[in-house]
Amino acid sequence: MRRLGRDRWAVLGGVIIILTTLVALLAPLITRAAGVDPYSYHLDALEPSGVPAGPLGGVSAEHWFGVEPQTGRDLFAIVVEGTRTSFSIGMGATILSMVIAILLGLSAGYVGGWWDALVSRLTDVTLGFPHLVFMIAISAIIPASAPRVLVMILIIGILGWPSTARVLRSRTLALRGRTFVGASRAMGAGGRHVLTTQVLPNLVATIIVFTTISIPGKITAEAALSFLGVGVTAPTPSWGRSIGNAVTWVSTDPWYLLFPGLALFLVTLAFNLFGDGLRDALDPRTGENR
Repeated sequence: MRRLGRDRWAVLGGVIIILTTLVALLAPLITRAAGVDPYSYHLDALEPSGVPAGPLGGVSAEHWFGVEPQTGRDLFAIVVEGTRTSFSIGMGATILSMVIAILLGLSAGYVGGWWDALVSRLTDVTLGFPHLVFMIAISAIIPASAPRVLVMILIIGILGWPSTARVLRSRTLALRGRTFVGASRAMGAGGRHVLTTQVLPNLVATIIVFTTISIPGKITAEAALSFLGVGVTAPTPSWGRSIGNAVTWVSTDPWYLLFPGLALFLVTLAFNLFGDGLRDALDPRTGENR
């Protein structure tokens, strides 16, 4: 914590992450306190052409971020409620992918043999998949009645484990030959005991760093799918879907793109800054020199 605290950029990233997490958890309370919701249409806030009335995309005392073109839905409520959607998918997909990566990476590196060869080939095949095309194809054939948030978590999480599993496998291979592991075996410890009490604790720092760095990639993947129209469906608020809708209005109402895009940018930047700082703080080769 002392090393991490000396990295101002990492601290800034951590503060943004905490604030964004609070927004995601308290989204209904925030929108209710502001007197808005992301589902109500405010056609009186629109010009006859469907463009928000007034300057800056309809920004006013009632609509802090303006309103959505054609529908007049409050953009502040959409961004706040979209935080919950994007965070739920990003965190859920990250947890799923990390569980798969830990199970496969540790077991492959420790057991070796045919199981290691099988997991390595599966990793290569999954890495070779055109992920975005595959996610678009799967999302497009999922019935509209299916819970889209759960579908996004499963699709993004199942395809997001290979790179982390490869790193954990190589670290497990290195730890398997260490003296303390050999001593545990010589004292009669079983394979499961050695794996859970000797190998896994020495990989906690690596797992934490990879988890932190993986979250923005998962959030961006959801945004990309929603941007392309195969992610979260209307009227559920989503940063990616808002950005996708804003593209068609950018020439007449560029302000509609600003706030969802800025939210996605800040969260992605914050996780990357915090992940880099955490990696340096937990790395004994660099932490003492920072």
